Amino acid sequence: MSSDAVAIIGFISLFVLMLLRVPVGMAMGLVGVTGFGYLVGGNPALKMVGQTSMRTVTDFNFAVVPMFLLMGSFATTSGMSRELFRAANAFLGHLRGGLGIATIAACGGFAAICGSSVATAATFSRVAYPEMIRFKYPQAFATGVIAAGGTLGIMIPPSTVFAVYGLITEQDVGKLFVAGILPGLLAVSMYMITITIIGYSRPGYLPAGSRAPWSERLAALKNVWATLLLFAFVIGGIYGGWFTATEAAGMGAAGAFIIGVARGRLSRTDIRRSLLEATRTTAAVFTVLIGAILFGYFLTVTQTPQKVTELLTGLGIGRYGILTLILFMYLVLGCLMDALAMIILTIPVIFPLVKSLGFDPIWFGVIVVMVVELGLIHPPVGMNIFVIKSVIEDVKISTIFYGVFPFIITDLIRLFILVVFPEIATYLPSKM
Repeated sequence: MSSDAVAIIGFISLFVLMLLRVPVGMAMGLVGVTGFGYLVGGNPALKMVGQTSMRTVTDFNFAVVPMFLLMGSFATTSGMSRELFRAANAFLGHLRGGLGIATIAACGGFAAICGSSVATAATFSRVAYPEMIRFKYPQAFATGVIAAGGTLGIMIPPSTVFAVYGLITEQDVGKLFVAGILPGLLAVSMYMITITIIGYSRPGYLPAGSRAPWSERLAALKNVWATLLLFAFVIGGIYGGWFTATEAAGMGAAGAFIIGVARGRLSRTDIRRSLLEATRTTAAVFTVLIGAILFGYFLTVTQTPQKVTELLTGLGIGRYGILTLILFMYLVLGCLMDALAMIILTIPVIFPLVKSLGFDPIWFGVIVVMVVELGLIHPPVGMNIFVIKSVIEDVKISTIFYGVFPFIITDLIRLFILVVFPEIATYLPSKM
């Protein structure tokens, strides 16, 4: 059997296994080892499993993932999300749709210390949703805002998805983090504008709260110092060249722990729960990573990346035509797979093509994360949608999808802006 036929059978088998609900990491590893063993031999394939697993879990650079996950876990447990929401609401709650705008602002701030979209969506389903319902906000709008705000978790650094993309493509993770700052701020701004447009185009749909006195605003602002300090310490340290992304992850986890303990927000039970949560998530991420690396060896043997590059470049549609096809592929996959699985499965195949077309790898990383964001909220899967449903049991899935639709349109416009103006993503990394 030819290597092309083996590669096709491998991809078909992979998607069949995923449809059968086999975990993505296990499915990729099984297909990768089986295909590699068929083409190269059983003994080399089995040796590859042991060597890859050991090398991945002991590689210093991969420590960036568990450390940032631990930082986010400590930040969540110590209640920083509630402080951010109270501060944002004090300044923005008097506007039409102000609680929605405050939720977006708080999600953006929390994303700067969390790095997980799912965690951000779940956290603000508990923090912001009850407040919006108490002030008579429509259920669809409230859940739609939280779903959209949750996507900021993987765009605003530090981001687990950025870290994984950097590790797979051998790009500077620190530069990727810094590249996400301006696109992340653009996302926050455009979401806020979207809410404002909804509020003024549909009078009476979104209420406006009372204006908080300056004494209350300043009191709320004092409580967010921990979040600002942690973000400035981690990202400022990376941008200033004081430490690498991996070192920053360790410093961030230690900083979140020290701040939480010093403020009396982390009990022994909280610390234990945070450690266990970070360990479980890390184990899941590393399982997918190891499976992806094994699958990558299989792709290398079959020369799939080179053949895909030759196929698409031979279409004669230009590099932006090919980029459009790639982005459309991600939008389709977003209906079927979660964010991390999409990145890990596709980047080994797509990245060589992107480099051959002359696109900036850092910019492309930002673009990919933006498209993956869309996958978190658009039907029929939308991971953030189902996370919100699991927290808010009395809301229908269709209601959340209805509420998130305006933000999907906003994301598509933002994607177009980033493609036309790549400098938004590349400016800050170019200054490092």
